[in-house]
Amino acid sequence: MNLENCPNCGRLFIKSQFHDICQSCYREEEEAFEKVYHFLRKRENRMATMAQVVEATGVKESLLMKFIKSGRLKLAQFPNLGYPCDRCGTLIREGRLCANCSTDLSKQLEMLQKEEEMKKRRHMERVYYTKEDDEN
Repeated sequence: MNLENCPNCGRLFIKSQFHDICQSCYREEEEAFEKVYHFLRKRENRMATMAQVVEATGVKESLLMKFIKSGRLKLAQFPNLGYPCDRCGTLIREGRLCANCSTDLSKQLEMLQKEEEMKKRRHMERVYYTKEDDEN
């Protein structure tokens, strides 16, 4: 058993593999999820943006993102919902990085690998070998 402070309210609780917050905060999150779910279930609300869902339900954007990232809200059903890229903040629907940031980071990693290879080659070129004279 892991006794921890709830990150939301600070109360002590027993952390489990199912809940990372206290029971009271968990109930509040469940109520918030129900509000969001009932709002989005209506056909006319399925095209709502994050800001519209926040305004209509009163649920914090950070909690909405938690629902999306945990898979509780399936973005395939709600085309205008998403969450920000961890690097630049662009709205994305899967993963942690947008396509541009992912490509940019891949290029940077590639460049670093090439630089490391060049350093190794330069080092190898500077190594001098001597041959001992076996004739003496």
